[in-house]
Amino acid sequence: MTKKLLKFTTKLASTSFIVLLILLAFIILSSRVSGSEPSVFGYQIKAVLSGSMEPIFQTGSIISIKQADDTTTFKNGNIITFQMDDKLITHRIIDVEYKNGQIFYRTKGDNNDGPDMWSVPSNDVIGSYSGFTVPYIGYALNVTQSKEASALLLFIPGFLLFSSAVFSIVKAARKLDVGKA
Repeated sequence: MTKKLLKFTTKLASTSFIVLLILLAFIILSSRVSGSEPSVFGYQIKAVLSGSMEPIFQTGSIISIKQADDTTTFKNGNIITFQMDDKLITHRIIDVEYKNGQIFYRTKGDNNDGPDMWSVPSNDVIGSYSGFTVPYIGYALNVTQSKEASALLLFIPGFLLFSSAVFSIVKAARKLDVGKA
């Protein structure tokens, strides 16, 4: 009974791992083809590259961002992700300003001494922090941004599926040989 349970658990874990790899490869590669950011059910995963928001989330973590339909409804205390030049920044709103009929957000990293030197126009906001964080995975996510890593994301699941098929064929052939003897 214990051997059967162990065998079942091992097969379940390996199958789940392969399915997860294939799903991740599909999400990342489909977003590459479409030219958009990887997104699942309106949430994007972002890697944290600095310690400006510690201790909320650590450098090297991944965070989940809920994409915003209306970027003018955020309030003081909300944590938002916005585009600044060619970088994405995730900081907390400390003030909402109205200038010439447009909404701007004053932001500050929780771990920074002072507020940011800029105001963020509401149309530069991508979304808000959803509260989901996984430490250290951001380092791996950052690596997957290269073309080589994207190729590996295709190769590894394919190799695992091929290896599994070969293993099953060899196992079936051995059973046939045992049955003949």
